[in-house]
Amino acid sequence: MNIGELINVRLSDDGNAVVIIDQTLLPNEEKYLTLTTPEQMYEAIYMLRVRGAPAIGIFAAYALYVLAGQIDTGDFAVFAAKVNEYSAYLNSTRPTAVNLQTQLRRLTDTVNALSDLPIHQIIEAMRIEAEKIYDEDVQMCSAISRHGLSLIRGGVGNAGKGGLRCDDSTLCESFGVMTVCNAGPLATSKYGTALGPIILGHEQGMKIHAYICETRPLLQGARLTAYELDRAGVECTLICDNMASAVMSQGKINAVFAGCDRIAANGDVANKIGTSSLAILAKHYGIPFYVFGPSTTIDLSCPSGADIEIELRRPEEIKKLHFSKPMAPARVKCYNPAFDVTPRELITAIITEKGVLTGTATAL
Repeated sequence: MNIGELINVRLSDDGNAVVIIDQTLLPNEEKYLTLTTPEQMYEAIYMLRVRGAPAIGIFAAYALYVLAGQIDTGDFAVFAAKVNEYSAYLNSTRPTAVNLQTQLRRLTDTVNALSDLPIHQIIEAMRIEAEKIYDEDVQMCSAISRHGLSLIRGGVGNAGKGGLRCDDSTLCESFGVMTVCNAGPLATSKYGTALGPIILGHEQGMKIHAYICETRPLLQGARLTAYELDRAGVECTLICDNMASAVMSQGKINAVFAGCDRIAANGDVANKIGTSSLAILAKHYGIPFYVFGPSTTIDLSCPSGADIEIELRRPEEIKKLHFSKPMAPARVKCYNPAFDVTPRELITAIITEKGVLTGTATAL
C-alpha cells in the first residue's frame, strides 16, 4: 500500500467543506463524510469519527476556516466574535489532547492579527494557515519516523530478559514492537508517529513484527492500527490488552511504541487508557518504552501529568459498543477514562521531529 493514499482529513475541492474518513466504521467500511455545519464538525470530533491528537488539530483548523467562510458580514468585530464562538464550540469537544486548542488558537490569532484587512482576505489567510498546519504535520511525522528508525537499527531496543538484541552492524531477524491505540496515518498524517518507524522500516525491507494491543473499550488497536499495518504489509499479531505481560515475558518484544495526546513540561505523558500499564510492564521486563509525538503535543503551560484534564466518556462504550447485546447489567456503573498519564520515570525516550530526547527525568 502507498501510505500516502490514505488521507484521513482534507478540504473539499471547492474549500466549502471538510472531508474525513469515518473511523468509527473501520475496518469493515471505508466511508468518507463531507461536513459543512458546526454541529456535524462537533459530532465528528466527539464521536471519534476523526481522532488522534494531530489529526484533530488539522481537522479543527480546516473546520474553522470552512465555518468562517459562512459568516455573512463585512464588520471585523462581528466576524471575529463569531470565529471565536465557533472555536470555543469545537474546543469543548475533547479536553485532553492539546493539539485541538493549539491549532484553533493559531487560526484565531491569524484573524486577530489581520483586523485591518477585508474579511475575504482574512478568510484566505485562515485557509493558508490551516494548510500550513497540515503540511507541518506531514513534515513532522516524516522526521519522527526517520528518528524512530534509529531505535530499531541502532541498538537502543532490546527484548529485555532473554530477548533479541540489535547492534549497530546488524538488524534483528525480527524486531518485535508492542503498540497501544492508534498513532498511524489515521491519527495524524503521512506515516503517523508511533507507527511511523514501523511502516517506514518495513518499506526499507526491515523485518518488524508488531504486537497490537486491542485497546478497549473503543478497540482502536484492533480496528485501526491492525487495519493500517495490514494494508501496509507489516507482519502483525493482535492481542487482548490483558495479554501484554504474557507476550513480554516470552521475550518477543524489543520495544514498546506509544503515541501521545499531551506531554507535560516535566515529561509526563497523557495517552490512550492502558498506556501507563504497558509502561509499568515494560519497566518490569527491562523493555524500552518510547513515546512518539510532534512538538505540538508538548504543553509547557502544563507543569505535570497531574495537571492534565482526563476526558471521561460514556459508560455505553464499555457495556454496549461493539457488542450485539449489553455485556453487563444495566444498573452496573462504569468508569470510562479515555486516557491515563505515564510518569516520566517510566519513559525511556520521547521522540519528536527534533530527535530522540532521553533522560526524561529532566523537564522539557
